[in-house]
Amino acid sequence: MSDTKSKAMRAGLKGRCPHCYEGALFAGFLKFADQCQSCGFSYDIEDAGDGPAVFVIFIASIIVVPLALAFQIKLNAPVWLTLLIFVPAIVAACLALLRPFRGLMFALQVSMNASQEQFNDER
Repeated sequence: MSDTKSKAMRAGLKGRCPHCYEGALFAGFLKFADQCQSCGFSYDIEDAGDGPAVFVIFIASIIVVPLALAFQIKLNAPVWLTLLIFVPAIVAACLALLRPFRGLMFALQVSMNASQEQFNDER
């Protein structure tokens, strides 16, 4: 992997512009800014879709579900207690991971010069 791509990926994980690595990527918690305030790079090409959410759900589930299962089996806890503890845990894990993964996916899109294809319907 080239140094430029790894810098862009680190910048995306930190919520920074994948073009100059300085300006803020987000205007809100998950809403992208219109452009970078440092270099003026336009974020109009952003098209992450549901990709970040899918990865986040898989990662959070791989971490939290085995812990909940072990808690349930080891302590023979009531189901309501297990749910009371681990449903907020999985929600918190998803919220904590979603913004960095959204930035990472956008940084990968920019570093690989990927954008939505425009088709001409010539028949």
